[in-house]
Order: sequence, then C-alpha cells, then structure tokens
Amino acid sequence: MIQVSGVYHHFGLRPILQDVSFSVEAGRTLAIIGPNGMGKTTLLNIMAGVSSPAEGTILINGRLRRSTVEDELAIRQKTLFLPAELWIPSGITGRNLVLGVGEVWGVPARRLFEHAERLLKVFQLDKIADSAVSGYSTGQKKKVGLCSALISEASILLLDEPFSGGLDPAGLTAIKQILKQLTSHQDRTVVLTSPVPELVEEVADDVLILDEGRVLKYASVADVIKDAGATTLDEALRKLIFPETESQLRDYFVQESIT
Repeated sequence: MIQVSGVYHHFGLRPILQDVSFSVEAGRTLAIIGPNGMGKTTLLNIMAGVSSPAEGTILINGRLRRSTVEDELAIRQKTLFLPAELWIPSGITGRNLVLGVGEVWGVPARRLFEHAERLLKVFQLDKIADSAVSGYSTGQKKKVGLCSALISEASILLLDEPFSGGLDPAGLTAIKQILKQLTSHQDRTVVLTSPVPELVEEVADDVLILDEGRVLKYASVADVIKDAGATTLDEALRKLIFPETESQLRDYFVQESIT
C-alpha cells in the first residue's frame, strides 16, 4: 500500500530525515513515534505530498508521489492528510465543513448526509454543528477536523497527532474505536503520529520509532515491547530512546527522599 524508500530531508544545514525506508501494508495502523523534533511530522508531510524529500521516493498504491499530474491525482483520490492544526475557512459551520469534504471526495449524497450526522453525534458536535467553527473550542475544532477526515472514506488516512489538540475523553474514545474499526473491518490503512505511547499501544499494529532522523526500530507493537524486555510500550520506549531517563529518575527520587 505504501512504500517509503531512502528518504533524506533537511532544513538548511540540519538533517531531519536520514535514509528512512519502510512499507505499510493495507489494513494496518502504523504509528510514527519518537522524541520531539526528530522528523515525525516532516516524514508524514512528505508521505502526504505536502513537501518533497531531498532524496528518496514515496510509492502509494504503486504510484510515485509528486511525479506526474495523473499519478498525484490518483493518489489524492485515495489518500487523506489531516495536519495537526487544520486550516478552516472563515464563517463555515461544522456541518458544512464535514459535508463539503465528503462532496470533494465523491461520497454519494445519501451516504454522505447519514454518515455526517452519525459522526457529529459520536463526537458530540451535533448540537453546535450549525454554528460557525470559528466559535468552537480548541477541542471541538479538533473533533470537526477528525469528522472531516473520516467522512472522506479515503482508503489511506495520514493523521498528524490525531489524539492531541484538546480532545476530551469522549473524543479520544471515539477516534480510537473508529480507527480500529476502519483497519480491522474495512481494510483501510492508517498512518499517524503521536507522542503518547499508551494511546499508540491501544490502536496501532506497528510502530516506527524515529531517533535523530533515522529509523531506530520498525516492528509490531508486540515485538517492540518484547524485544525491549518491557511490559508496556511506554517502558519499551524509555529503554530504547531514553535509557538515561531511568537513572536520572532514580537520582531524582533519591535526592527528594534526602531533602
């Protein structure tokens, strides 16, 4: 479904991604995780076609990203990218935003209106759906962005930090359950970024760990935990990426007990 090969990227003299290669099979959820500033969002932007890599290629359904107009259009008809901070047209209501995205993706009218109503209800936006999004809270704006992504029925979803942005517990529960349903029952593919290993462990099949712009580990969630000799993904990440944190925490607690 997705093939990333030999991707390099840099900002000025600073390398951001270095020889990143991996593939994502259809019907699976891949979580890209790692320390802040290590290239997670940059990689997702390149996969989404927002920017081009300095070197390397992105193949989606066998088509080369940003190569020809024909190939790029075919990719965009099947792939939706939701950035962490969504641009929303001034004055548009939540309902019209969701319906408009569905129309752009060619969702048949009857299914579009029924699906939009169900999404707005499950994300608890139905009571404010006909109000301008500009008046929404940060969390409500995040929810309507997620509704807009899910209404598209795109076979590939690229989601930058879908669990952030002020989501309340109801919103977190909704997006976690829906993402699991999409991959397990509809054979759709999800690639997401998240700094929260507990959430990743709940929804992801596979994990790509970036450190210093390189692939430190790419495996199933279960294998990452097992190989690190850990019991949770959070513990595995501490051992793989932040081994010094354990000793620093011990030192901290020792000093706290002394004082």
